[in-house]
Amino acid sequence: MTLLKILSFLILLYGVIGLIFSLVNKSSEKENNLKNKLKLPMHNLALGIGGFTFFITMIIVRIGAQDAGVVVTPGGVNDEELHTGWHIVMPWNNVYIMDKTVWVYTCAHSAKEGNKPDADAIWAPTKDGIKMGFDVSVSWRIIANEASWIYANISENDGGTSGRYLWLEENVIRPKLKSAMALTVSEYTPIEAYSTKRQQIQDHIIQKMREEVKGYKLIIEQVDMREVFYNPEYETAINAKKLAEQEVLRLVEVTRQKEEQLKQASINKDIAIQQAEGEAKSLQIKGTSIAQNPKIIELEWINKWDGKLPNYMMGNGQGVMMNLNNK
Repeated sequence: MTLLKILSFLILLYGVIGLIFSLVNKSSEKENNLKNKLKLPMHNLALGIGGFTFFITMIIVRIGAQDAGVVVTPGGVNDEELHTGWHIVMPWNNVYIMDKTVWVYTCAHSAKEGNKPDADAIWAPTKDGIKMGFDVSVSWRIIANEASWIYANISENDGGTSGRYLWLEENVIRPKLKSAMALTVSEYTPIEAYSTKRQQIQDHIIQKMREEVKGYKLIIEQVDMREVFYNPEYETAINAKKLAEQEVLRLVEVTRQKEEQLKQASINKDIAIQQAEGEAKSLQIKGTSIAQNPKIIELEWINKWDGKLPNYMMGNGQGVMMNLNNK
């Protein structure tokens, strides 16, 4: 479109110059001075084509795929936006392009990582009253069908094309984010905010912010908790507490093992006592039986005999030993 506008302007300029030369020639003819006669061929055609083309380029506006057009008439801002494509707009109206793509606003603890040059993490108190820091990014965009309202009601701030967006980030996105973070994090413990409930916290913040920015014709696409951290003193205390808890768990485990060993020793002791008592009872019964019936010894000897005669046996008490194997 820009190239066509330039070409049409040059053709129009050619036609205008040719028209001027023509008027000069007519003036010279009246004075009978033909020496200064100048002429540009087909200047009338160039004037017509150039003028028509230039007018067309002045009233045709192209809106890109990532933009929305706001028409400002002599009577004010038109409520109907121009969307992607070609549109005819009268030359006495102005068209302002509004970006409808996603913008990202970031608060970060590390300098130069966020939208601010210095450390800008959001600190919010937890359920236990402990403040925690959060690196957070908010993805947002304008409602394309409300671009005219935003143009008419939001300050342009620095006067540039991004002025309204910068104003929205500093005066809407940032305050609403800090408020949503404070209200949401206050319902969770530090451990939940640090690990187990981070996704849930994100979802709640998104819901709160979407409700809060409706009046500014904005859409919150996503909220990302990029990092969560404690202040250094509290982190040191947590690490010390964790080490103490681990030591307690170790001692509990050692105590449990010793208790198991004591239980097993007690069981072994009871088993040994029962076995000894059983053996003593058995011997007592045997002793009583032998005393009452001496023949039991002979019976025991017979029961244990393997059927072989001994090689030697004692004599009759006179020291004589007999060899039973001699034939």
